[in-house]
Amino acid sequence: MAYFEWAEDMEIDRGPIDADHRHLVDLVNELHTATTEGRGREVVGAILTELIGYTTDHLRREEASMAAVNFPHLARHKIGHAHFVESLSGLQKQYEAGRISVAAQLSTVLRDWLSLHIRRSDKELLEFIRKTGAKSGLSP
Repeated sequence: MAYFEWAEDMEIDRGPIDADHRHLVDLVNELHTATTEGRGREVVGAILTELIGYTTDHLRREEASMAAVNFPHLARHKIGHAHFVESLSGLQKQYEAGRISVAAQLSTVLRDWLSLHIRRSDKELLEFIRKTGAKSGLSP
């Protein structure tokens, strides 16, 4: 059993957003597996770098989708996204400073944030699109 299981209630568009989310879930699981096998220190740097880059790109795409449909809560989402990227950057700095607990801490932070982000924030966008009939890249 994976550390972080993809679930049907996390589906947003059965397309690019879900593909991004699934990739992030895979990275969380890869990190967690390495940590439980005692290889966390070996892989956390590379995974952190990929996570920060991929997450930043994903959130940019997500914000563009929100802007395209005039989503009224875009500003709030941008703030939440910025805080999350800052927390990842903070963990990267801790890792670079030699903190060994970062790998395990990162697995938990990512799993919890992604789960809430997808099930609440992204679902909020999906519900807005369904209610308004707005045209987007998302399948309502």
